[in-house]
Amino acid sequence: MAKSSGIIKIEGTVEDLTFYKKDGKSFVRKKGGIPKERIANDPNFVRTRENNNEFSHSGSSGKVLKLAIGSMVFKAKDSKLSSRLLQLMSRIKNLDAVSTRGNRQVAIGLATAEGKQLLKGFDFNANAPLKSVFFAPYNLDTTTGVFTITDFIPLEQLLYPQGATHISMQSAVVHVDFATLESEVAGSSIVNLPLNLTMSTSVLTPSSVPTGTGVQLFLLMISFYQEVNGVQYSLRNEEYNVLNIVDVV
Repeated sequence: MAKSSGIIKIEGTVEDLTFYKKDGKSFVRKKGGIPKERIANDPNFVRTRENNNEFSHSGSSGKVLKLAIGSMVFKAKDSKLSSRLLQLMSRIKNLDAVSTRGNRQVAIGLATAEGKQLLKGFDFNANAPLKSVFFAPYNLDTTTGVFTITDFIPLEQLLYPQGATHISMQSAVVHVDFATLESEVAGSSIVNLPLNLTMSTSVLTPSSVPTGTGVQLFLLMISFYQEVNGVQYSLRNEEYNVLNIVDVV
């Protein structure tokens, strides 16, 4: 590493030299690292190529899941969702006991009971886990996709953010095949309730029950709102919203 003392201070890369600033001073260093061509062809890097291939597959699988769920995921997510999904998909991929190293697949891992269990209970917003927010008993019928929440008292059975006056609940059934990339989502109608002590029963029925190869996911979303002059506004850019994979079949 060399220190630059010239009049013209350059930042960036020129040929094989990188110019940068640190603590108000200018430095220059020669580009390092292993050429991509060597990693792609050298037998000594076969393990690196295998790891890179599976890393890329796990990342792509996380994107497949987000796309399959659709707009719901954008209403209840945290800033580290992509990295958390990458870690989760990598763990599921590791359950593939039939493919060669470097070619293990999320779809095969999800065909196992252990893979489904890893995905079950995943919260898309780690700042608002379902188990820490929602304390009412509910029943899920995985044949019909119907969620039934009986004798629900919002003010007593929710951990709600300050300023919230209403909540909305919606369920969804998602079919996704991580091998073929085919997916379909069917949501229920939205149930909107005031945050009060009134007991009620809510039934969330999906518009259909998508089926096919792959897995079925059953999701529950809870959104918080503040009513002002008869209009409900989402709280703090929806950062308190819950979206959870309740079951995987």
